[in-house]
Amino acid sequence: MRTALLFPLFGLLVACSTPDTRQAPPASATTPDTVTRLEPMDTARARATTPQSDTLKTVRSRHVFSAPASPDEFRLTLRGKDVLTGEITFTITDAAGQVIFREILTPADLEASMVNEMKTPTVTPAEREAYIRRRMDEFFAEKNFRKPALAAKDTYQEGGADRATWEDIQKRPDAVGFVYLVGKEDRRRIAYSPRTKQVVQLPGLGS
Repeated sequence: MRTALLFPLFGLLVACSTPDTRQAPPASATTPDTVTRLEPMDTARARATTPQSDTLKTVRSRHVFSAPASPDEFRLTLRGKDVLTGEITFTITDAAGQVIFREILTPADLEASMVNEMKTPTVTPAEREAYIRRRMDEFFAEKNFRKPALAAKDTYQEGGADRATWEDIQKRPDAVGFVYLVGKEDRRRIAYSPRTKQVVQLPGLGS
């Protein structure tokens, strides 16, 4: 009789200890819904635009200028939406990678001299672009480098290097000058001054 009463009680205890499969899932199951996982940065993919994306034309030339044994790099870089409205940067970089001269020009500065070669009253945009590109290609022609930078007969004129710098360059037979035309008649002449450690303008060349 006592054994018969224990069986129902044992069954009741088992029922109470059985886990309820209807309980909510563990907290870890909800983690993907509550935490945002960031994708790693893609450093290998090419950018849509780069600093060089607007470069239309670059001309480089190496020539002795600031140091007798180490040629400098002369560079023209045309940037912009098109050749006729862009911007031209003229730089000279020494052998150590230091930019020792920088000047900003416009396509019009190179195009102006086209009037001296025109055989018709008007020119097309394509002809203008071609002329600007040709001027850039010829900008660093060997004939534009002069040695010595100043001849003994050259007389000092104000508007550029001071007299002491001018005379110091004039005494150096190995000094190299560079001549370039801006506009129709502005023929500029520059040289490196060991005295001042910089590129200076030497006025007085004329058109």
